[in-house]
Amino acid sequence: MKTKTHPNTLLIIILGLLTALAPLSTDMYLPAFPSIAENLHTDISNITLSLSVFFVGVAVGQLFYGPLLERFGRKKPLYAGLLIFILGTIACGSALSINFLIFGRLLQALGGCVGMVAARAIIRDMFPIEQNAKIFSMLMLVTSVSPIIAPSLGGMIAGAMGWRFIFVILALLALVGLLAAYFYLPESHQPDENFSLQPMNIIHNYSAVLKNRQFMMYTIVGSIGSIGMFSYISSAPSIFLNHFQMGQKEFGWMIGAISIGVVSAGQINNILLSKFKMKWIAVFAGGIQTFLGILFLSVVFSGLSNIVITVGFISVLLTCLGFIFPNSNSLAMAPMSSDAGDASAMIGALQMITGAVASAFISSLAEKSIILVASIMTVSAAASFILLMYAGKKIMPT
Repeated sequence: MKTKTHPNTLLIIILGLLTALAPLSTDMYLPAFPSIAENLHTDISNITLSLSVFFVGVAVGQLFYGPLLERFGRKKPLYAGLLIFILGTIACGSALSINFLIFGRLLQALGGCVGMVAARAIIRDMFPIEQNAKIFSMLMLVTSVSPIIAPSLGGMIAGAMGWRFIFVILALLALVGLLAAYFYLPESHQPDENFSLQPMNIIHNYSAVLKNRQFMMYTIVGSIGSIGMFSYISSAPSIFLNHFQMGQKEFGWMIGAISIGVVSAGQINNILLSKFKMKWIAVFAGGIQTFLGILFLSVVFSGLSNIVITVGFISVLLTCLGFIFPNSNSLAMAPMSSDAGDASAMIGALQMITGAVASAFISSLAEKSIILVASIMTVSAAASFILLMYAGKKIMPT
């Protein structure tokens, strides 16, 4: 159903809110790690485990929603996922132990990831492929507001009313998203009663998606890029709260400041798309990211890094992802018009799985050093840049 060439503002806001639920669930509670650890009589390392479990849940959950979005249309699975998210959020807010918090975070992840899958599929359904990268960039403007305001808001809420109120806010946002989807979001894909939910058929459908070279190459690019992003997310509380001794509120403002670059990148990307091909914008951003990563690593190894330098380099490295993600995702989805739901789920799952592995690895370490994070971000940048160069020349040579 490609009936539109230009998205309306309300549609972008709704899809942005639905997509942002999962990132919000991460960003808002990061500054409250010390308070949560103290209240649940545990340490920050165990609270970080709830972050890793969340990433795993988001990865696995997306694979379930792909077939459901094909079989039942885009909206019904969306409703179900949002209700699961709300239940998980209530569980988190009422948790009296670290284990129950982890359980609640798993439910949050399994429900919240539906917005990410559905949004990508709806965009692929409703708009021609040449519009997709621009719409993904517009969506990034909305979703990138969350990491700007969420940490600061989370830190203020935790300081003023306690960390449990963070989850009250998340539940209310999910409820708003559910109502907005019900009343204002169009159904872009009618239910297909012939679409089989038999396990073997689902496996066959996913296998067909994975066999598409263009889809796989650009999905892997985004997956490798996510390793650097998730290594930063998982290590940030330990590095900035413990190593640099930042307060909760200052930590929240710092995360927000870092996210400004990502917002700006998404909008600059829209301008560049009118003059350059999306694949070469991604290649150029990947090259800049690799160069800056090597420079960051050199500064860290020389012992010259401080909090200002660390924040500066991390900010520009993540800003480069603001050019890479929307273009690589759009290029991956381009050949998947008949399998948009499955393809969207697979993109999200692969990117989250790689991110979850990186997060789990860092969470398992007793010390999250700046050298470790700089190394992971640099290696992931270099690897994705090499793949972007290969894909641009071999898979899409024109």
